[in-house]
Amino acid sequence: MQVGYSEEDEAFRVTLRAWFEAHFPRFKDQWPTAPDPNDLVWRRAWEDHVSQAGWAGLGWPLEYGGKAWPLTRQAIFHEEQARIGAPLGVNIIGHGILAPTLIHFASDAQKKRYLPGILSNREVWCQGYSEPAAGSDLASLKTRAVRQGDHYVLNGHKIWTSFAHIADYCFVLARTDATAARHKGISFLLVDMKSPGVRVEPIRQITGEADFNEVFFENVKVPLDALVGEENGGWRLAMAAASFERGTYFIPRQVRFAQELAALKQLAADTMRQGRSRLDCPHLRRDLARLAVDSHVLKLKSYRALTHALRGGPPGPEGSSTKLHWSESHQKLLAIAVEVLGERARAGPEPDSRDPQASAWVRDYLWSRAETILAGTSEVQRNILAEQVLGLPKN
Repeated sequence: MQVGYSEEDEAFRVTLRAWFEAHFPRFKDQWPTAPDPNDLVWRRAWEDHVSQAGWAGLGWPLEYGGKAWPLTRQAIFHEEQARIGAPLGVNIIGHGILAPTLIHFASDAQKKRYLPGILSNREVWCQGYSEPAAGSDLASLKTRAVRQGDHYVLNGHKIWTSFAHIADYCFVLARTDATAARHKGISFLLVDMKSPGVRVEPIRQITGEADFNEVFFENVKVPLDALVGEENGGWRLAMAAASFERGTYFIPRQVRFAQELAALKQLAADTMRQGRSRLDCPHLRRDLARLAVDSHVLKLKSYRALTHALRGGPPGPEGSSTKLHWSESHQKLLAIAVEVLGERARAGPEPDSRDPQASAWVRDYLWSRAETILAGTSEVQRNILAEQVLGLPKN
């Protein structure tokens, strides 16, 4: 396992860090209000700024306008952007999942049409995979695409579709052969979200936000040239798409976890109970020590995933271990923060409350309830580890 980076990569980090330290504070100061890190307008604006500055397509080949960086430098980019406190973008699905899929599987005409819009951040994408009865068991999806002349007619219902309400396009898995086996007969389609028959219904979350959506396709006409790869060959593309970010996916989350742990320690030090700092509580100190171990192990797991990807290894069950560890540890961290806040937690998750520090912690705590569900539930991750690592029987 590679722990750390080469001297050349660390010299590159210095240059990159200087750019972030020069640009992000100035960008933040010029924002008309105090930026909410979860506001989609703010997140999109910063993502636009980064893309326009040329920091997009990091791993893309040069011929498509990319930078052709090795994974180590992509990892450093994600680390430094997270370290400075910059928000996650809203087109991360387009940049991190769809674009590499198009580069590997799309026709030249499709690459010419769609890659420039992603590179410039001009066109935002969402992912039409999960359905009400096909979440963890994606192969059981029911959305249908029937060929009629020069187009498909798409009908179905997708759910938990992040950013669908602001997306320009959606890449959709749809069944094009109803008689084929579960993992066969599925195709990968690029759908214009402005097409007649596309309806988006936001799902209000416990935080008050509505970043997830239901998407209904009702007799939507999709041109035949919107099919990526072969008809009925979409499952292979979907599995490949899931592997493209495996080397760097958890790096921003791991960096943020360490930052949140430091902020939690400071919160505990500043919070008084019965004349004593909460940091003096032995039970809390024990919990913080355990979280520090989690933070360190997550960093090592990020290095291991990066090393595996650098060696060209296929995605394996280690990703399930990292996802499970991160999501459950993150929930513990935020639950402890709410406990430390005590009465202050009644401020609620609204960013404009009288206690914005408490509201930020409460918002993140409430949002984290989804983290053991999204990207594969904890139960699914444990099944993967049981079967593929421990070799336990499926039944």
